[in-house]
Amino acid sequence: MAPPSKLAVATSSVVRLVKEEASYHKELEQQQARIQKLESSTSDENAEYQLKQERQALDETKKVLPSVRQKIQDALAQLEELLEANKEDGGAASTEEVTKAKEAVANANKAIRESA
Repeated sequence: MAPPSKLAVATSSVVRLVKEEASYHKELEQQQARIQKLESSTSDENAEYQLKQERQALDETKKVLPSVRQKIQDALAQLEELLEANKEDGGAASTEEVTKAKEAVANANKAIRESA
């Protein structure tokens, strides 16, 4: 079996990073929900400590998002360059690879717009 092309590797990288960012956003929402729940229930004697831990985790998640977004932008730029190079080479990559790459570009651009 032949090794994956540069286009396929770049495509999978962009797809992975977009999924990673989406998972961080989901984690962010879950942490905010846990914080609200802890703030509303003061009956637990350990609630203050848990609240502090959840807020710290929330801050750490927020700090990760800009670097993930930058990684997406870098990987997206590389993928777009490879797509352009493929056009100039007369379409050396398979149409399936090009289609997947274009879908990845569209999804990455959408993720960037939504997170901005």
